[in-house]
Amino acid sequence: MSAQTWPQDACLQTAPSDPSKARTMAVKATGLHLSYGSTHALRGASLCVDPGESVAIMGASGSGKTSLMGCLAGLLQPSAGRLTVLGQDLHTASEATRRKLRLRNVGMVFQYGELLPELTIRENVMLPLQLLGTRNKNARQRADELLERFDIAAVATQRPQHVSGGQAQRAAVARALATKPPLIMADEPTGALDTAAGETVMLGLTGAAAESGASLIVITHDHRVAAYLDKHLTMSDGSFITGAGGW
Repeated sequence: MSAQTWPQDACLQTAPSDPSKARTMAVKATGLHLSYGSTHALRGASLCVDPGESVAIMGASGSGKTSLMGCLAGLLQPSAGRLTVLGQDLHTASEATRRKLRLRNVGMVFQYGELLPELTIRENVMLPLQLLGTRNKNARQRADELLERFDIAAVATQRPQHVSGGQAQRAAVARALATKPPLIMADEPTGALDTAAGETVMLGLTGAAAESGASLIVITHDHRVAAYLDKHLTMSDGSFITGAGGW
């Protein structure tokens, strides 16, 4: 059966019977379009994520997954569509507002960690808290709690280039969780890791999200990674398709 694109004006789930639930969705994206010159990255993508829900977004390279995440994080501005993240309308939000949303309420994990090489592992994890004005003592305490949780306390004073890829990625996850954000997004967080390290990262991500009630969105091409998450969705040519990824 051929894939079918979801309607551009509908989220990828049944509308909630309680209207108040719709207003508190972690993510509500409807009919998003985004182009890079003549290349169409998003073609009417629509997505809803409830508070506390975990979602895997799958699809081939070039299907629009990373572009969608860029829009959800407020890093990219769609040319058309409606997008609300944690109650904030990103279409009308200023760059300063989007930056504040990312810092306070959205934890980001990238495939290669993107830790700052001039900072130690501990300092990288402390950084989001310090940018929010948290006292150094409290920021360090929170960072050390996370480093213990991810079993990388032993490399707290090392710089990223001096630790293994698995340790660096666990530090990146710890940094994303430092502010206890209500929304966590990860783009291929295990793509550069072996199976054991990838499992550690996914257990840490899903466990922390479940404990805090955070929503979790993970981009992945790996069905083993998707199995850790509640809902599986598949993108193709800039929109979501039915008949795949659990739908």
